[in-house]
Amino acid sequence: MATKRKAYARAGVDVDLGNFVKKKIQARVKSTHGPEVLGKIGGFGGLFAPNFTGVREPVLVASVDGVGTKLKIAFALKRHDTVGADLVNHCINDIAVLGARPLFFLDYIGAERLDPPVFDQILAGFTKACHAGKCALIGGETAQMPGMYRKGEYDLAGCIVGVVDRKRMIDGSRIRRGDLILGMASNGLHTNGYSLARKILLEKMRLKLGARLPGLRKSLGEELLRTHVNYQPLLDKVPVEKIHGLAHITGGGLIDNPPRVLPTNCDAVIDTMSWRVPALFEILAENGGVPREEMFQVFNMGIGMVAIVAAKESERLRAALRAKVIGRIEDGTGVTRLIGRGPR
Repeated sequence: MATKRKAYARAGVDVDLGNFVKKKIQARVKSTHGPEVLGKIGGFGGLFAPNFTGVREPVLVASVDGVGTKLKIAFALKRHDTVGADLVNHCINDIAVLGARPLFFLDYIGAERLDPPVFDQILAGFTKACHAGKCALIGGETAQMPGMYRKGEYDLAGCIVGVVDRKRMIDGSRIRRGDLILGMASNGLHTNGYSLARKILLEKMRLKLGARLPGLRKSLGEELLRTHVNYQPLLDKVPVEKIHGLAHITGGGLIDNPPRVLPTNCDAVIDTMSWRVPALFEILAENGGVPREEMFQVFNMGIGMVAIVAAKESERLRAALRAKVIGRIEDGTGVTRLIGRGPR
């Protein structure tokens, strides 16, 4: 005789399914653990015993973020591993700009209903990116909330904690007039601007995600799902004391992010003709009727991270960071000024 479903499951929340899914993640998550991780996955809290040997004055650095409406592309393509990696890499970059190295990461997944294959793909993305970023995945929360999400949809958020020695912290205080701005390439939209991009590409232009467009190497959907770059491996190649400031180019673009690390008496003057803006951003600009200034505020425009360095050090650091000189620091009031024509 068939087992009668529990009342909570009939209401849309299957606790037994949730427990089954969580048990299956143990081996995958443990692949990110070092000796600092204590206890087991599934407790009320993750346990991490940090080793601060060699760090004279440890300062913890924390950040929390999400993936935004890039998830809509993952839903449409039924591919969910890349957005998990996106979230981890975004969080790692957010603390890397302060000179911090990641210690551990926690995730939150809220869904209409748990789908084990989808959940497994998301966790695969988390664990792959955590392993590559030398960051332990020590726990998280999975919530089934029927009525809060559309069928087959979910939301992701992540929290990261890292550490930096206070004397090695990158806080922008050493930025001076005459410093140069180095731009490290993005590989697409990363995790910002998707609401506008979807409106232009899918609604206004009526494109399908399988469309092939001039200048794009992959299908439109594959281009939109390119994984957010983790810049920590590049930053590890240069002495931290040589970097005067770092800015992760996320929401707010090159307009709003560099000012977050600038002294109030300096401006970031960025020459938009100093690098080739990728074709996807050109397509968005040409077909969306978006003013140039707004393009550089909504999208990263091909630059995912900027480093501000002394001019005399710029050539060596540029090569190590695989970056281009895209601007300079001038006297000002703590804002970004764009020069050059750029898109539109």
